Amino acid sequence: SFIKSADAPVAPHLLIESDEDLKKASAPYFPAILKTARLGYDGKGQITVNDRRELAMAFEKLGKVRCVLEKRLPLFKEVSVIAARNSKGEVAVFPVSENYHRNGILAVSVMPARLDEEITNRAREIASKIIEKLDYVGVLCTELFVLSDGRLVVNELAPRPHNSGHATIDACICSQYEQQVRAMANLPLGDTTQVSKSVMLNLLGDLWFDENENVREPDWSQVLDIPGLKLHLYGKKQPRHARKMGHITCLAATEEEAMFKAQMAARILGLELPE
Repeated sequence: SFIKSADAPVAPHLLIESDEDLKKASAPYFPAILKTARLGYDGKGQITVNDRRELAMAFEKLGKVRCVLEKRLPLFKEVSVIAARNSKGEVAVFPVSENYHRNGILAVSVMPARLDEEITNRAREIASKIIEKLDYVGVLCTELFVLSDGRLVVNELAPRPHNSGHATIDACICSQYEQQVRAMANLPLGDTTQVSKSVMLNLLGDLWFDENENVREPDWSQVLDIPGLKLHLYGKKQPRHARKMGHITCLAATEEEAMFKAQMAARILGLELPE
């Protein structure tokens, strides 16, 4: 409801708070995803439903907490926009990232997104509208669906520096983290210009386990032999499956070269990459 009030597009949806609300879910809303209104991330708190019977079962499974039923739409790509705003009302927006998920967790981000300029400009405008409507101070990530017909739909807001913005550390003049500091200290916002094409790979704890579930540090030497590759490890002492342990950013003068480097790194580490 808030996103709509900011004149930004959202998917057809219903608020589900009680068994009575289930009756409002008519055929045009299906197939859909039932999402908990709170404490959902990385695909958690979401159940796909195809009709009202499955909706009732899913609502029961989620403990009948406050939920949103959101219609599934023909998806082309997922993108995100990192924007920042200070208390003076100044807004700075980073280039759009194109995102790929595996098991509900971000796996790969390509920046800038490989999309028509008109679509990326619209995505940046939507992110600006939302951060201004919120009267927000700091870094905000707006996640969007690009539909098969080119329309954009806002999917989620993350009020913080975001995983899909990690490439800004190496690929932009000002990173999302520096921008957060500038915004909170009410300093002039930094230059968001991207100076290198980039592909970011998330490194999950799965990489630390062998086929027998023994923990061992991956051998980073081959990966670090790739020119223009930046390895960021977060210093987490205990690896766990699906835990974000670090990321790799592959930098190059062209999108094709950055993706080629990412494919090299992925082969070394045994990761899958999108086309």
